[in-house]
Amino acid sequence: MIPQLRRHGKKPIVAAGIPGLAHRSLLWYYLRLYQIRRESERTKHSVEAGETMKQNKTLSTPWIIIIVLSACHTTASFAGNAESGPVTFESLLDEMVNRDRIARLPRPAYTCRQFSSYDRNSTEPGSPTWWANWDRSYFVRIEDNNGRKEHVLMDADGPGAVVRFWATWHGPGGGEFSNGTLRVYLDGKAEPVIEGPMADLISGGKLVAEPLSRGVSPETAYRHRGHNLYLPIPYAKHCKVTYETKAFIDEGARKGEALYYQINYRSYEPGAKIESFTKNSLEQARSTLDRVQRLLGQNVRIGLERAKEETLEGRLSPSEEQSISISGQRAVRSLEFRLQADDLSQALRCTIIKMEFDGSPTVWCPIGDFFGTGYHIRPHSTWYTAVSADKTLSCYWIMPFREQAKISILNLGSEPVELTRGRILSEAWDWDDRSCYFHAAWKQWTEIETQSNEKAKDNGAFDLNWITVKGRGTYVGDVLTLFNTANTWWGEGDEKIYVDGESFPSHIGTGSEDYYGYAWCKPNFFESAFHAQPSGDGNLKPGFTVNSRYRSLDAIPFSKSIRFDMELWHWAKTTMNYAPTTFWYARPGATWDVKPDPKEAKRAIPKAVEHIIKPRLVKNAIEGETLRVAERSGGITEIQNLPQFRWSNNRQLWWRNAKEQDSLVVEFNIEEAGDYDVTLGITKAVDYGIVRIGVNSETKLDRLDLYNPSVIAFDVKLPVCRLREGKNQLKVTILGANPSAVKSHMFGLDYILAKKR
Repeated sequence: MIPQLRRHGKKPIVAAGIPGLAHRSLLWYYLRLYQIRRESERTKHSVEAGETMKQNKTLSTPWIIIIVLSACHTTASFAGNAESGPVTFESLLDEMVNRDRIARLPRPAYTCRQFSSYDRNSTEPGSPTWWANWDRSYFVRIEDNNGRKEHVLMDADGPGAVVRFWATWHGPGGGEFSNGTLRVYLDGKAEPVIEGPMADLISGGKLVAEPLSRGVSPETAYRHRGHNLYLPIPYAKHCKVTYETKAFIDEGARKGEALYYQINYRSYEPGAKIESFTKNSLEQARSTLDRVQRLLGQNVRIGLERAKEETLEGRLSPSEEQSISISGQRAVRSLEFRLQADDLSQALRCTIIKMEFDGSPTVWCPIGDFFGTGYHIRPHSTWYTAVSADKTLSCYWIMPFREQAKISILNLGSEPVELTRGRILSEAWDWDDRSCYFHAAWKQWTEIETQSNEKAKDNGAFDLNWITVKGRGTYVGDVLTLFNTANTWWGEGDEKIYVDGESFPSHIGTGSEDYYGYAWCKPNFFESAFHAQPSGDGNLKPGFTVNSRYRSLDAIPFSKSIRFDMELWHWAKTTMNYAPTTFWYARPGATWDVKPDPKEAKRAIPKAVEHIIKPRLVKNAIEGETLRVAERSGGITEIQNLPQFRWSNNRQLWWRNAKEQDSLVVEFNIEEAGDYDVTLGITKAVDYGIVRIGVNSETKLDRLDLYNPSVIAFDVKLPVCRLREGKNQLKVTILGANPSAVKSHMFGLDYILAKKR
């Protein structure tokens, strides 16, 4: 008998927020900080967790009452709550680490938009210039301020707040960045509230330390990082951001300094009360800032004392689904699962997590994609998700409901899956007219054909619609899992996000990696509170990549609809798998266009290029990559595996770095002597040379020009060849290069096909 999943409802537990610190102490810790900051600002205090436990014993009776009430409430109290007062720098910091806030429609209401350096020739969807790609050094305008030439990156009326600033850069011709002066002007004042070298402010720690200011990946050279600033900058009336440099700058940086940037900002509803950021804000909010930095740096999981635990543990047979229901007006606080299977990677894709809230299905997603790791375990941690070294998958999205939640695990695979851990924590929730259901949707474009960007009017790019939602809610993040099949970059495309029926997107980006916070296609691992690259193995070569971005202050509310498009712009003509998962909150009644797709979810995952691009085999051919190199007077020979070029068996023998008059001799065997029709599979490209080809010391082609603007494989028939039984030789000599060619003098041999006459 197959043991059934064990479904247990356990008594309320004490959830630990920091290792070794019970949550009651953590809650008291926050309340004590609030008391100190608001009532006793005469002195500065540094309250550590261990000290707090001692201090709790001396709290006055009124504070004990507040603590008891808070322990019964749905969430810990946060200082400066903007819902009951003005939006301030401090209240925005608190909001950033209050997961409950994102599960309700915002109050005061706001829209989130983006300024960026996108190519301004992208004017209209469907137009010939929609795919313009000089996404750098474009500005709102250039203005003169006190004799300074300042490039305006952002100009927005308030009330509002800057909530994310990403940038990367290089100097003219790819040289050293000048690191000019960044200025932030608020409320029409002539003096900037923030001023300093751009790199120092965005990720150099001059304005604020990590993790709110960080360049990623730490494993990448600094000049090749994406630089991120998540420090909120509220303003009551107006915000202008400028950049000044002595370096030459031209639109698109065709010759001058290149500045790529994205600035996400909120525009609050008219009448919203906002306290503008000042030069004193950082110091005045130091205790709150330090607390938020600590929480984000450790990705602390704040549980609640009255959380109720449910478990799902046991064996799931193929096609089996098991569920657990939670009743009452509550909110799921955290999910933890650990899977065991003979093929864990396949199980991560074809084990599905499903959720219904108050009878409405809102989540259908492969479990690995849902937790941000794709179909391979890649340990990392963010503010909303974590994947641990012991393969435990965790998430901390708040998922409220009025009456009932149903969480299901479905095994679509052909092999059993063991749930060795399945823990669900829920807490009481005060459902109101702003509360929203949590949603997640997954879709995959399987074996999607990309285009080369050479010569194409559209640069080889096209838009993919990740999700369209109709209703009222907030977009909060996404995970992209893909398998690249080419030795080049897959993600040149930009995000285009349309809110409430916009004809032109209020978010238009500068590149897929820029959207995810890094830069320059770099494959290096990174993890941070709101974005991560658990794996970049497939960024510049065949392999698996997973990127994630989760939103807090930069979440995107929508009143009627949201449409999220992403350009797929590969640098090669190839075939790949491409699977985004999207996350959002919405009021009851919302609809969306991504439906459950069991067929794609249970498809075998690709672990090699051949699993997506089936090798083309030329019957009876002698593969070039199998030939023995008998002589080589110069250069290097190696095997090249590039399936997108459709070589036989996806490979060719590649000769490079040769000079004029260098020669290469390879040997091949023939079973029977005689006259043969010989066909060679050869490659043409922009950096290939002009060659002479001979067989057994007899010249067959005196001058063959292998130049072509793009890479192509083609067949060449030789004059009749007399071949010997056993060993024969093919000789290639470099004669020069086409005037239009890059003078690399390359040669590629796909195969030899010999047919006896």
